[in-house]
Amino acid sequence: MSEVRSVAQRGDLFGQRLREHCAGQPMRRLDVLVAGCAGDQAPVLEHVETRATGADEDHPAIRRVLAERADLVAWSLGDLRSVPLPPRAFDVIQLSFLLERVRHAELVFDRLLQSLRPGGLVLLRVRDRRSAYGLLDRLTPALLRRAVWRGLVHPGTPGPLPAVYEPLASSDGLHAFCLSRGLMITDDERHTSGPARARRAGAAAVTLMSRLTSGRFPASHDEITMVIRKPQHHFARLL
Repeated sequence: MSEVRSVAQRGDLFGQRLREHCAGQPMRRLDVLVAGCAGDQAPVLEHVETRATGADEDHPAIRRVLAERADLVAWSLGDLRSVPLPPRAFDVIQLSFLLERVRHAELVFDRLLQSLRPGGLVLLRVRDRRSAYGLLDRLTPALLRRAVWRGLVHPGTPGPLPAVYEPLASSDGLHAFCLSRGLMITDDERHTSGPARARRAGAAAVTLMSRLTSGRFPASHDEITMVIRKPQHHFARLL
C-alpha cells in the first residue's frame, strides 16, 4: 500500500474535487466519514475545519492501526451493515479499499450512503477484481497470504486483510450500483497502488497472472478511483 497521506494534500483528483465542493457553498465545517479507515487519513483543507469519523470492520490489524490514530474524533469497528451511523450526517465519505474486503458489499455501501447528505461526495478507491492484482489477491490461499505478507509490503502496512472481491469491486459493478441508486459518477480513473507491488516479487507475480490469463486480467492497474455525487434531489430506491 502507498504511504498514508491526506487526500487533500496529494494534489490529486480527490483534493481538487474537495476544494471545488467547499468553494461552491459556505462551509461551517466539513464532516467526513472515513470508511476503511485503516488505509487513509482524513482529508485536510486550508481554511476549512474538518471533523472526521472512522468506520471499519473489526479486524486485529485494523484495531492496532486505529489505536495510534489522532486524526479521527471517533471511530467504530464492527459489522458495517449495522454500525451506528446517523442519517445524512456527513458531507463526504472517503471510502478507501474497503468494498473488496467485506461481504455483503452492496448492503454495506447502501448503509454508508444513508449517512451522506444530499449533494455530498464519495471519494472511492477499491481494488479491481478484474485486474491481475485482484485475481491474484483473491486466489491466493489465506495461509500463504499471511506467510508472505511481511516480505511483500512496507513495514507498518496493516494486513493481510480479507480478500473477498464481490462483483461490486469492479467497474461494471460500481457503474450498475450507482445507476440503480441514482448516483452520479463524476470521475472514473485507474491507478496502480497495490501493496504487493512495493516489492519485486509481488510485481512479478502480478505480471505472471496477467500473462496466464492472456491479458483478460490486466497488470496495467489494480485500483479503481471514482468520485461519486449524491444528487440534491432524486428518487433513488434506498437513499
